[in-house]
Amino acid sequence: MTRTTADRERALATDFPLAPASGLRQVALVIQAMRPREWSKNLLLFAGVFFAGHLFQPAALLRAVIAAVAFCAASGAIYIFNDLLDIRRDRLHPTKRLRPLASGALSKPAAISGMISATLVAFALAGMLARLPLDGAASALAVRVWPPALSLRPAAHAVHITSDPYAGLGGSAALFALSVGAYIALQLGYSLRFKHIVLVDVFAIAAGFVLRALAGAVAVAVPISPWLYLCTILLSLFLGLSKRRQEVLTLEEGAVAHRAILQEYSLPLLDQLITIVTSATIIAYSLYTFQSETAGDRRLMVTIPFAIYGIFRYLYLVQQKRMGGNPAEVLLRDRHIQMTVAGWVAIALFVLYVVPR
Repeated sequence: MTRTTADRERALATDFPLAPASGLRQVALVIQAMRPREWSKNLLLFAGVFFAGHLFQPAALLRAVIAAVAFCAASGAIYIFNDLLDIRRDRLHPTKRLRPLASGALSKPAAISGMISATLVAFALAGMLARLPLDGAASALAVRVWPPALSLRPAAHAVHITSDPYAGLGGSAALFALSVGAYIALQLGYSLRFKHIVLVDVFAIAAGFVLRALAGAVAVAVPISPWLYLCTILLSLFLGLSKRRQEVLTLEEGAVAHRAILQEYSLPLLDQLITIVTSATIIAYSLYTFQSETAGDRRLMVTIPFAIYGIFRYLYLVQQKRMGGNPAEVLLRDRHIQMTVAGWVAIALFVLYVVPR
């Protein structure tokens, strides 16, 4: 006899909630609910300072670090909000039912306090940027590497910042605070509405990545490259569609009970969309290495094989290993992806900061 969704919820209710933990354990569970493993997504905020040639300028690097921490706090607050909103649905999921709130180990009052605190921290860090210098050119950090003849310095294409390029829009700090607010508003909109609209849900996920990239550029007061925008949105669409495919495949008959929008997707549709976005991502990145002023006089084209292999490896994990439901988990668990990312970073660093132009 087939069990209905209501039957499943009643069965799970016999196991959940657990008795809430107490004391410092609640604090630890709040941090766990903020999903630190997902914070690797916020490394995208370093794209602006990296490609603009300011990575080894202490002032710019400090601003980028503060920006990334602010987004970690903001995204952590949103994760708690989502868990508060989806407790019943999460208890139907094979793994999400073990999360602190869904399991009952984390109390709702503690979760709400943690969510509010994380949001305040995010905006406090955004406010700090207004009190930090913009340009570290005068005290640029030269990091010696072997052999001694080589050194990592501000890239030759680096834009020397003499004044805030966003002063006419309220200043870089104000725009970054606006970016944090826009990110929170987008995620709230996603949780409450966008995730229930077919395709819009995936574009909302992609918009979150784009806001990260743009916020990283604004935080260090460097121009926003159209290539950064294009490559980010295409890659994030690729990850978002792969996530939906994994959810449809893994949850199967229980997919609609967990996320109603999944009934609007099918594996053939998702595979076709992934194919389109994959091709567009590879072409866009390749054109960036050929034409962008920040690509080191086309030298960055040597990283194209790494980008293609990384995408192909991810597709392999999605199609053959049924991974891809969580991009951060793939990054943390798959050694091939880790080596590809490390190789890309090493070569891009060498091309942009070591090789003379």
